[in-house]
Amino acid sequence: MTTKQKKLQDTSVETNLGSSKKLVLFNDNVNTFEFVIKTLMEVCGHDPFQAENCALIAHFKGKCIVKKGTLEDLKYYYNEMILRKLTVEIQ
Repeated sequence: MTTKQKKLQDTSVETNLGSSKKLVLFNDNVNTFEFVIKTLMEVCGHDPFQAENCALIAHFKGKCIVKKGTLEDLKYYYNEMILRKLTVEIQ
């Protein structure tokens, strides 16, 4: 393996580890819009307009990306939303 190939391989490994992930909120038939909006504001730091839009997108499209970041960054938000019985996933 040449030095150039080694550098390319090392770069791709670093990129994958620090790659951007998405926290996805899924629609459910249990939680109210008000509760979802309040949770997005409290947990994710959304303003009321952004939280309402995310709730509406999840409702009508089935899911909405509510936060982006590294896996480590998103773990807190994921855990808090799961504790509040929202359906979320890190992708």
